Amino acid sequence: MAGIDPAGVVRGLGMAAGLLAVGAAAGVVAERAVVARSGRADPEADEPFGKLRGTPLQVRDAQGGSLHVEVEPCTRPNPEDLTIIFSHGYALNQDCWHYQRRDLRALGRLVFWDQRSHGRSTRSLAETNTLDQLGQDLETVLEAVAPEGPVVLVGHSMGGMTVMSLALQRPELFGSRVRGVALLSTSPGGLRDVPLGLPAFAAKPLHRTLPVTAAVLMRNADLVEMGRSRVNDLSLLFTRFYSFGSQASPALADFTHRMLGETPIDVVAEFLPTLQQHARQAALRIIGRVPALVMVGEQDRMTPSAHSLDMARRMPQAELEIVPDSGHMMILEQYAQVNHRLRELVGRVRAELVQESAERAELLAEAGISPTDGGPAPEAGLRVPQP
Repeated sequence: MAGIDPAGVVRGLGMAAGLLAVGAAAGVVAERAVVARSGRADPEADEPFGKLRGTPLQVRDAQGGSLHVEVEPCTRPNPEDLTIIFSHGYALNQDCWHYQRRDLRALGRLVFWDQRSHGRSTRSLAETNTLDQLGQDLETVLEAVAPEGPVVLVGHSMGGMTVMSLALQRPELFGSRVRGVALLSTSPGGLRDVPLGLPAFAAKPLHRTLPVTAAVLMRNADLVEMGRSRVNDLSLLFTRFYSFGSQASPALADFTHRMLGETPIDVVAEFLPTLQQHARQAALRIIGRVPALVMVGEQDRMTPSAHSLDMARRMPQAELEIVPDSGHMMILEQYAQVNHRLRELVGRVRAELVQESAERAELLAEAGISPTDGGPAPEAGLRVPQP
């Protein structure tokens, strides 16, 4: 690219990486010292991370690729036939919802899917790895697994941006089919201005060089993959630094590190431009039609709490929570609080559905229509709300 000095790019990236490594290493060393003094065991050592599986379903995307979907039936009566669809974040896969899959099966029918080129979904052409396409994919999954009935959408990080993309493309779904939304550790835009835990003098050059970095990574994917396998200790430090805000258990850190490492480096690079260009603040007005939950970790270095505060202000029915002692992987690190607030959100949605059903029954009764046998046709001009 004209105007960009390759040597300067290397120097800038090296400086940024060095600063990040120092910060990450300092945090991990301090954590290890605390753990050693406490003598405590890893509370999540026996947790079967990545081993919980639902009923698999392959959904064809617009290009003929396969999106890997798994469905968990509701373990309690679900009279509203509510479906909850979980969209994961950048460079992760559906296994990141481990604790939600484990603990929330009584909430409704749970649907987890691997976004294109991630997890068990097939690799897509580089030019289709965009947030616009992810929004279309989410609609495809919704229509395949829940062609009828109310839906709650839950998105973490890039998954929240996928929900915003769908809102801009299909606004009529929000308030009709989509009855609630949870936006977790995500952003409506402005990611190019996030300092990433760095001082401004290092963060700005890093953001400017990211497009070049992405191009280099894609051209040298095989070499980079070889290098990744040889710097596990350093990459684990980065994982801890960017994923957690507390003393996350070794098993949890290893699980997150493994998910990130399983995402091919060229896929990581292909999605960088669309994330850098992401600006979907207009979607929040649409999502604001329904009950919403906005949550973020107080120590999130990827999508800072200021972004969540901005989102909540734009959505009249949103509830905001900034979670202490938590980083970007809040859904794993502080899963109990996340699950509690998701239960509350679903409770708000179900209350609205029950109220609408009662109002509809009352209108039908006033019109002399039996909800069981159909009864006489409604009088002209009578509007009967649909569930």
